[in-house]
Amino acid sequence: MGPVHTLKKYCYKSDSGLLWFMPYFTVILPTFNRHEKTRHAIESVLSQTCHDFELIVVDDGSTDDTPRLQEEFSRRITYIRQDNGGVSAARNRGLRQAKSPYLAFIDSDDLWLPHKLEEHKIFIGANPTIRIHQSEETWIRKGRRVNPRTKHLKKEGHIFIPSLDLCLISPSAVVMHHGLFDDYGFFDENLPACEDYDLWLRITAHEETGLIKKELMIRYGGHEDQLSQKYWGMDRFRIYAILKILSQRNDTLPLEYQLAAKDKALEKLHILLAGSKKRERSELTEILADMIEKVKNEDYNNIDYPILLTI
Repeated sequence: MGPVHTLKKYCYKSDSGLLWFMPYFTVILPTFNRHEKTRHAIESVLSQTCHDFELIVVDDGSTDDTPRLQEEFSRRITYIRQDNGGVSAARNRGLRQAKSPYLAFIDSDDLWLPHKLEEHKIFIGANPTIRIHQSEETWIRKGRRVNPRTKHLKKEGHIFIPSLDLCLISPSAVVMHHGLFDDYGFFDENLPACEDYDLWLRITAHEETGLIKKELMIRYGGHEDQLSQKYWGMDRFRIYAILKILSQRNDTLPLEYQLAAKDKALEKLHILLAGSKKRERSELTEILADMIEKVKNEDYNNIDYPILLTI
């Protein structure tokens, strides 16, 4: 039996006939070795004016004091600890635990403003056909507020094509209907970074994206433990995502989207190719040149795009 909407919560019926209730939102917070930052993130969620949520904290094998948060917040959170598997594995663990109709995420180094979930619930009520939406955000880089560049400005509606260039949805800003993961899959655990970019492409290829034009979260950046600081050539992960969707879902994409994805893949591949030639990486140069030819010929099924994760 599917969920039956009530005034405050969703009611579910088990095979044995028992009823139980789940909150409107499940909030998933993945973390790894960020005890203090995670504590502040948890506090920002627990301070919400909307109380119709559960908070799942997934500790991805931390070796610092992060496990102490389980005792500190006691019954106010669901604390799950697993062996280190990366942020995608941590988010997916939380997703498998969640049963609420709407899902939200917060990264361990970000903060929510107190009325964030309340604003999302209002938006959902006014836009019931939009299954994914996000809020605006405040950017803090190295302790100072900065304004996003024009290319980073968030968009609403059908945003697949502009999303090919860079990630336009922030995990800590987004709220999604649970059914999206049934339709488009979970976070790709093979990706060490840009896992959100990959998921947003799969979703925005078919879904309209909503936007709450209010800054409801604080996004921090510029610190050393960010994934973007850890890996070289982040665009290779984005190329992987584009080639994956062209290989696996090309027949479901509108022609305009197919051509835009092809052009963006070629653009990013040529940039990587120029870099590999400059650094005299002959093996990488050969791999990228072969990919370029296959993309030009739209021979997507024969592209070994997973190799981009290991080069």
